[in-house]
Amino acid sequence: MAINHETQNPEGRLHRFRERIRRNPLLNTTWRIGVFTVGAAVLAGGLVMMVAPGPGILGIIVGLAILATEFAWAQTALHKAKQAAERAKEKALDPRAKRRNTVMAVITGLLVAAAVLAFLVVYDFHLPWNVQDWTPWN
Repeated sequence: MAINHETQNPEGRLHRFRERIRRNPLLNTTWRIGVFTVGAAVLAGGLVMMVAPGPGILGIIVGLAILATEFAWAQTALHKAKQAAERAKEKALDPRAKRRNTVMAVITGLLVAAAVLAFLVVYDFHLPWNVQDWTPWN
């Protein structure tokens, strides 16, 4: 019985496709420009998401992974990012640090709640269903 290697190893077809592109200098340059454009866009999106809502770290790592398929400097940066993530994971899983962070989060939440309550009391906040005069101007 003959074994069809193409159906059992899809990575082989992708590897042969990439090798064919590498043999043609114009196609190789175009491919690398495309990979750089997509990788840089995802990386920039990850950087934007660091300050905007969204998974910024994930965007940065995915952008570096895309770039690492073609560029050695991106492979080095991705390796360093993976090592930093591993160190952060180990640090976050430390039971003493976890307990400390939980206690600090609870204390911070209580302080913020007390500050909001004090603000509402000082400025005489009334709930909408307790408002005496409904006119917006006085």
